[in-house]
Amino acid sequence: MRVVVTGTPGTGKTTATARAADRLDSDVIHLNQLVKDESLWTERDEERDTLVVDIDGVRDHLGDWDGIVESHLAHHFEADRVVVLRCRPDLLEERLIERGEPEAKARENRESEALDVILGEAVEFHGEESVYEVDTTDRDPDDVAAELVAIVEGEREPSAGTVDFIEYL
Repeated sequence: MRVVVTGTPGTGKTTATARAADRLDSDVIHLNQLVKDESLWTERDEERDTLVVDIDGVRDHLGDWDGIVESHLAHHFEADRVVVLRCRPDLLEERLIERGEPEAKARENRESEALDVILGEAVEFHGEESVYEVDTTDRDPDDVAAELVAIVEGEREPSAGTVDFIEYL
């Protein structure tokens, strides 16, 4: 089974997938780390202090993968299930600032979360029938991991469009 866990930076993807993978006895590919380790990027965006990912290069590198892929870009890859982690935008911005992100970048991610940017892309690429939303706001990472396990094991129905943060704009 191929499962991608995506969401705006700061929603809890890395922690939740690591804990879910332990319960599922599955591997997790942390895509952002893979991109850095394998130089799967085309240029550095100096203004935003980010790497521009070579999506086709990553696809080639992953090949016929199995398990869990996590990243804010994971929804760009073929998968059986797509999980979009969500977080209330004001809390998301606080998390990002606390971990040292510049205020402008944290604000940009807050707005992206309020506008459902990643959810929209995930639904466009995979269809509503494959997309699951999980609201991580004020939730323990173990609870989020349990939700991921339930999704992987087919115990939960797709739920695209159930989380709404538009009032935070």
